[in-house]
Amino acid sequence: MKIRNFALILVLMLTACTSNGTSTATLAPQDTSLPPTPVSHTTPVPDVRPTADAFLQAWQAEDYEAMYAMLSPASQDVNPQEEFIQRYKDVAISTTLDSLDYEVLSVLTNVRSAQAAYRVTFHTLLLGDIKPRDMTMNFSLEGSEWRVLWEDGMIMPDLRGGNKLALDFKIPARGNIYDRDGYAIANTTEVVSLGVIPGQINPDQEDTLLSELSRLTGKPSEWIYASYAEAAGPWYVAVGETTADQFNARYDTLSNLAGLQWKFYTSRYYFDNAIAPHVVGYTQFISPELLEEYKRKGYRGDEKVGMSGLEKWGEPYLAGTPGVSLYVTDPEGTILTRLGQSEVVPAQSLYTTIDANLQIEAQKAINSFRGAIVVMERDTGRVLAMASSPGFDSNLFDSENLNFQVLGDVLNDGSNRLLNRAAQGGGYPLGSVFKIVSMAAALESGVFTADDTYDCTYTFTDLPGYTLYDWTWEKELPESGMLTLPEGLMRSCNPWFYHIGLEMYRAGQGDVLPEMARAFGFGSVTGIDQVAESGGNVPDAISDEVTVQLSIGQSELLVTPLQVARMVAAIGNGGTLYRPQVVEQVADPDGVPVYTFEAEAQGTLPVSEENLAIIQDAMRSVVANKRGTAVQVFGGMSVPIYGKTGTAQTDAPGYPHAWFAAYTDAGREGRSDIAVAVIAEYSGEGSEIAAPIARRVIEVWFNGQPQRLYPWEARLNVTRTPVPTPSNTPEYVPPTETPIPDEEPTPISEE
Repeated sequence: MKIRNFALILVLMLTACTSNGTSTATLAPQDTSLPPTPVSHTTPVPDVRPTADAFLQAWQAEDYEAMYAMLSPASQDVNPQEEFIQRYKDVAISTTLDSLDYEVLSVLTNVRSAQAAYRVTFHTLLLGDIKPRDMTMNFSLEGSEWRVLWEDGMIMPDLRGGNKLALDFKIPARGNIYDRDGYAIANTTEVVSLGVIPGQINPDQEDTLLSELSRLTGKPSEWIYASYAEAAGPWYVAVGETTADQFNARYDTLSNLAGLQWKFYTSRYYFDNAIAPHVVGYTQFISPELLEEYKRKGYRGDEKVGMSGLEKWGEPYLAGTPGVSLYVTDPEGTILTRLGQSEVVPAQSLYTTIDANLQIEAQKAINSFRGAIVVMERDTGRVLAMASSPGFDSNLFDSENLNFQVLGDVLNDGSNRLLNRAAQGGGYPLGSVFKIVSMAAALESGVFTADDTYDCTYTFTDLPGYTLYDWTWEKELPESGMLTLPEGLMRSCNPWFYHIGLEMYRAGQGDVLPEMARAFGFGSVTGIDQVAESGGNVPDAISDEVTVQLSIGQSELLVTPLQVARMVAAIGNGGTLYRPQVVEQVADPDGVPVYTFEAEAQGTLPVSEENLAIIQDAMRSVVANKRGTAVQVFGGMSVPIYGKTGTAQTDAPGYPHAWFAAYTDAGREGRSDIAVAVIAEYSGEGSEIAAPIARRVIEVWFNGQPQRLYPWEARLNVTRTPVPTPSNTPEYVPPTETPIPDEEPTPISEE
């Protein structure tokens, strides 16, 4: 009995000890009829729901690294992180996952293990919502934290045991790109690449060979000859591309010409050596670094996609939507079940605002220079032509093209051919075309009126420490003499506009000029959207020197030809700045439009109706008055033209940039009036270079074709050269004498 009582007391003492080993027991009166009551001292089990939520939230955010960090050590041992992450990525790609939603349905917790039931809904791009999947997530308590016991069925129950998802695609044909009248600019068809091996050419057949190649490619025979004239070896020289239909129509003749090489292939074909390549862009196979991104969008991965221009902007329309079936397969690839399917949505086609004939002639017109041409409908903002030179042949980007081998040489020739000089590149100094803005600022400021006069001599000495010159001084022409303000624009008198800038600055209105420039659309992007662009720069009036230079379009002013075309269009249409656009319509295969062009007014020039009329009359006198700087260029034109010449000085050695900007006011039914901006880099005087180019563009628009040669042409689109045969790359050859600007000053220099 004593032994039994001692044992009972010992048990009571032991059960009264705390978890940290400290005894809190007290002796109670003995009652041998009742058993002792035990006291629990276990640590509470943590709630597993926050862990389940965190894991599913990380999945929702596609933070697979965070998900992996939550796995138990045992799960990490059998599932390497790279394979774990790739498993989730593969499912996201196969389902074209856009997003997912989840819901934790219930949790069950034991001492060392737990389980959460959850539901996931997959929202996909091609299949819509996949039927919600109910799954379970198991946990183990590692220390004081719940860790996930992972297995494949936690993504989808169907994937348990190593099963996979597979998509079966039906790819729609890519949509076409057309000009404003439905002329094909780009489509997918059978193409033939053409070239020659000079050493194999039969001299007796050479004239025929050149004629046939010119007929097929649209390139002048002289250009084709120049491309291989100095290459007499057995190597291949690229010439161009044509459609299989055009080639087959001449096959009997072509097949007998020695030295001619060709290859058939199916491709995205850009007609006429690429119409408006900087606007339309080009396609290429998806690069490896972008492959996952495109697959998530529903691409199979072997398609060609738009890489620039409208091909890139219009990708959602031009690609259509593939039809897909989503299957579950076992590890050997056998189909187990189908989870969903969708039907093909045919591609849509783009109809541009580009006029193909005008665009082709504009490209030819600027081809001999580095520069750009922009032609806009004056009253709507439609871009009818946008040419940047030197250009490129979009067909060269297809690796199946036999001429693909020259792509590297073309793109690395130092001329930056992919740059759209019409809208990109940071901009150019505008030179005397900016005097339009200066005249508007002068009139609106109240400091000057149209009747004010100024003696336009050779020099301007009102700015202390500087002597600035008029263009007549360097040309050794008589001084312009006493001029009204409109006559100052007509004569492009530099001292008149230096005077405007300085007097406004001294009158405390120096900011009026840069503010007017910004109101005319400079210093910010035009909002064209479908084409990449730069905003340029308008300097602030921080000193009288800056304002004086800005008044003639110099200083740190930088503009794009697109901005200039929009500006002169606004002057011609009564003051409305329209957003430039290059898409007329997007239509489905039945021709039903899903988008249609609408003119979009962005603002109004801050110029009164009276002052705008004064500026318009002055611009008309530039090309119509016998003293105007462009009257000799536009003689004989029946279309009323309002323009301004410009010759912008640059920091680089060589010739200045030649500018001409104008609008027409013909009012012809069925032939809209246009605004034109032309720049030819480092080429000389605006009146001698840019103005003739602008005339040709206007001739083509109103007459359908050029009416006369440039001074530097031997025949249309063939430049005169100092040697009997064309050079390898025919370009404008300037005079041997050093040219002198016709109307712009040299940069400010100290006396």
